[in-house]
Amino acid sequence: MIITRWQAPISPSKEQLVSLFEKEGLEPFFEENKAGVKMTDHRHPFSEVRVVVQGELLFSVAGNQTLLRPGDRLEIPANTKHWHQAHPSGDCLCICAHRVF
Repeated sequence: MIITRWQAPISPSKEQLVSLFEKEGLEPFFEENKAGVKMTDHRHPFSEVRVVVQGELLFSVAGNQTLLRPGDRLEIPANTKHWHQAHPSGDCLCICAHRVF
């Protein structure tokens, strides 16, 4: 798991994030997580790349929990057990992509 915290004072726009993903050769898609709703433990046969666009998302990867805020990026290796939950105070929008090696 690799977490990259957004350091700039202004959060990136959806368009900027799409451009960044595409420059990496990724095919981005958006995922909306409703406030307080938890996606249960699961795994993927591919690596997942995710950046929070708006809201906050609690993420647990292999038992390690972290709160992601706008601009924060998370990369999860293939076949790694994880779950996530939007903060109860509001919905969370993420831009995501799958990296297949």
